[in-house]
Amino acid sequence: MSPLRWPCGLLIGFVLAAQATAADPVQFNRDIRPILSDNCFYCHGPDPKHREADLRLDIREEALAMEAFVPGKPDASALIDRILTTDEDDLMPPPDSHKKLTPAQKDLFKRWVAEGAEYQQHWSFEPLNPVKVPPVKNASWVKNPIDAFVLAGLEKKGLAPSPAADAVTLARRLSFDLTGLPPTAEDVATLPDRIPEVLKSVRHAERLTTWWLDLVRYGDTLGYHGDQAQSVSPYRDYVIRSFHENKPFDQFTHENLAGDLLPHSGLWEKVASTYNRLNRTSGEGGAQPKEYQAKYDADRVRTTGAVWLGLTTGCAECHDHKFDPFTTRDFYSFAAFFADIKEQGVVKSAVHIAQLPVPTPEQAARKDGLETAIAALVKDFARVTPEIQSAFDQWRKAAADALQQWQPLKLSKATTSAGGPLQIGEDGHVLATGENPDTVTYTLTANSPLKTITALRIELPPSDKLPAKGPGRAGNGNFVLNGVTLASGENAAKFATATATHSQIQHSPDYLISGHKNGWAILPEAGKPHELVLTLTQPLEVDASGQVTVSLVHSFGKAHNLGSFRLHVTDAALPAPASDLPSTDVVALLRQKASPQNLEQLRNAFRARTPLLADQRDGLAKLRGELDALNKQIVTTLATTAVEPRTIRILPRGDWMKDDGEIVEPAVPAFLPASAVPKDKPRLDRLDLARWMTSKENPLVARTFVNRLWMLFFGHGLARNVDDLGSQGEPPSHAELLDWLALEFIDSGWDVRHLVGLMVNSNTYRQSSSPRTELAETDPSNHLLARQNSWRIDAEMVRDSALKIGGLLVEETGGVSVKPYQPEGYWDNLNFPRRTYQASTGPDQYRRGLYTWWQRSYVHPSLLAFDAPTREECTAQRLRSNIPQQALVLLNDPTYVEAARAFAARVLAECNGNETARITWAFQEALQRKPSADELKTLTDLLIHHRAEYAQEAEAAKALLATGQSPMPDKVDPVELASWTHVTRVLLNLHETITRS
Repeated sequence: MSPLRWPCGLLIGFVLAAQATAADPVQFNRDIRPILSDNCFYCHGPDPKHREADLRLDIREEALAMEAFVPGKPDASALIDRILTTDEDDLMPPPDSHKKLTPAQKDLFKRWVAEGAEYQQHWSFEPLNPVKVPPVKNASWVKNPIDAFVLAGLEKKGLAPSPAADAVTLARRLSFDLTGLPPTAEDVATLPDRIPEVLKSVRHAERLTTWWLDLVRYGDTLGYHGDQAQSVSPYRDYVIRSFHENKPFDQFTHENLAGDLLPHSGLWEKVASTYNRLNRTSGEGGAQPKEYQAKYDADRVRTTGAVWLGLTTGCAECHDHKFDPFTTRDFYSFAAFFADIKEQGVVKSAVHIAQLPVPTPEQAARKDGLETAIAALVKDFARVTPEIQSAFDQWRKAAADALQQWQPLKLSKATTSAGGPLQIGEDGHVLATGENPDTVTYTLTANSPLKTITALRIELPPSDKLPAKGPGRAGNGNFVLNGVTLASGENAAKFATATATHSQIQHSPDYLISGHKNGWAILPEAGKPHELVLTLTQPLEVDASGQVTVSLVHSFGKAHNLGSFRLHVTDAALPAPASDLPSTDVVALLRQKASPQNLEQLRNAFRARTPLLADQRDGLAKLRGELDALNKQIVTTLATTAVEPRTIRILPRGDWMKDDGEIVEPAVPAFLPASAVPKDKPRLDRLDLARWMTSKENPLVARTFVNRLWMLFFGHGLARNVDDLGSQGEPPSHAELLDWLALEFIDSGWDVRHLVGLMVNSNTYRQSSSPRTELAETDPSNHLLARQNSWRIDAEMVRDSALKIGGLLVEETGGVSVKPYQPEGYWDNLNFPRRTYQASTGPDQYRRGLYTWWQRSYVHPSLLAFDAPTREECTAQRLRSNIPQQALVLLNDPTYVEAARAFAARVLAECNGNETARITWAFQEALQRKPSADELKTLTDLLIHHRAEYAQEAEAAKALLATGQSPMPDKVDPVELASWTHVTRVLLNLHETITRS
């Protein structure tokens, strides 16, 4: 029985093959850590809550303290005893784990202990290693340092690189990798020499942007529940601009994480901060805001950790990471950086849709012009001349005189036939409160200041206590008044006329006299002051009691009752109609004590009415209307606004309902160097985080970015797990090359274009991708980079390629998202609200896939078929499947049928030769090469077959050609065009067409 008394514990993962040879010293990171990580760290790693027997194998000192091994003495080490024993009770890994170390792996452990059992920090956490470019024997093959690192590894294994790819393959590779589009036949000879030009093109920027949007989980919709639309497309434009301008990646990082906090932050820096708002959100009324705020916090930690650090930080939301030294405290301290973002747990329009306008240069110039013109006209409008002053004095006196006609009724009682009470203010203002029934009559008793009454005036001021400020109690501030009565004792008034300052169509004040059921209403002018004047057929004599009774009848239903009003009466022989009365706001001003402020407010009211300023008033209305229309056209984005930070607590096991967790402040992960973090600030912010990210002491950001960029041009990262550079990820095949590239990236000023140029100009990149027999056993996965890799292009490229070959692609840059053809009913299950998909028309239908509307819960099915991600989470590397459904999409999706039809029209219009010449021309347009004899015969036979078929079925030809919005060419034979469309459909469906080799 072994003297070591701790159990092995749970084992997970795949045991990586060790790479050390008998001649090499054993390296902990390369050879030992992967085995421990996949087999032992789950129970003997960083997480104390799941640690077995207090044994920790990821820290050397703790393993030594538990006598797991004796450096230099493998035979005396319990660890070695446990992996070599035949006793199933002691064996590590235990038999019930279904894991088993190979003899080679056991030998590695013995050699490692014999050599001193030295540990290394995990390779990705080590400082960047300034390495020298290695010498090689075949120096003539080395075009730049990348080649030297790769060739040194090959020569060490006795291997040689592959021959250079042929001209067509290289041109297609460069074109797809750098622009996301297929080359032209002319590009075959020129493209390799035009790389600097291509790297400066907007097409290259769009190619990189597609990849970046996967990382930051860009989408045009909220993501949760109803998955409603959100406006964030300016962020996509920002990313394109940044790559096109070759913005240094450290500056790009600062702007994404903290563009709103940068000194002198401008429009596009604020647009960049949209990154912080791209997380999925919910607008579901029944959702718990606190729960979803916790989700948003966790999402930002996961995404930012994945995008910039290349780590799986999400594991630490509920417990310390089981494989990496990222703790739960680190998780919530990281989340605290984002606690200053203004948002709500459940999205509401007032918070979520109050966005940052992002005008185009033309719109900005037009807006500046309109605002300048408005300011000049406002100044002219505010001028005071003797003529205007005289007119103002007359208007003010006339308003005061008109007001003197009316006396307020002093209410003594206010009751309702149903519903809540009527509250009477000191100034006679009545406010309806409480229950709001569908039918109700207000009865108001007042002491009349007059002996006879010739008219009744109902003043309806808005109120902040009512929906939409009233004056009605309906949810939109509207009301419907169906009847008014006025009486004094036995004396009842009859009304002769009814006038109002505003009336809704089909709801006239005359209906109060005629008894029409629709009554009087004011929508859509709710929220503003209104007046109603009712004149009597003959004066009403107030009886000896001196009291009058007014009844207001509401019977329209749906609780459309008055909520705010005052009552006035007059004994004037010809009382002013409502339209001529001083409005409620003017009445209030006239009743106030005279002051400079009061006088200026009266002047403004006069300016709004006087004919003397009609031209200026009309001009202002016109300009402001134009400005309002322009503002509605300007696209907005959901940028970040900083507010007082929320309190962030550690949530026990991620439970958002717990409020007793420790409060944490923003802090970078404790296991990473932090000398670049300010020590004297009361609280760190997102800008501090961004600057720490791109400090030279942080080894992760440059490694992560370089590794993913390598993936774009070689199919795999130097470290294959591009989403996880932690303990569970595969170590890099060329660690020194990765560090050299990372340091070169930093030293170049974080120059992305420089880095891409290095990669695609290397001979390593330009090798053939053809398989080699001698590599099939020694390096089947091409870790040694003895050849290039071949893969099916991404979903957007598949579509863009077909459109470009067909001559339909519209290469306009930027703008809002567009909607390609989509199967009818695909959105049937989208609710809150129900939506009907409307495919874009005109040029928008043929935009690049980068600009496709990204409905997170219902990604466009054509893109989904080619493995486009939903973008609900960060996607560092897309899956690549090859399934029959993809061929069906290429054959039957309207986009591809239309592209084939347009391509066929090009064949007929642009090549005047015979069938052989035309098929050859089409091959060169699609694949940049000539067809083989067999390919030529197959397509010729296909053409002849369909030509004969459509000659008998002309209507079938027309039906095929009707697919898509693009117009048919003039004077073309439908039978001939339909027949050639089948030929071009085949070309667009070829494996070669959608493959980058």
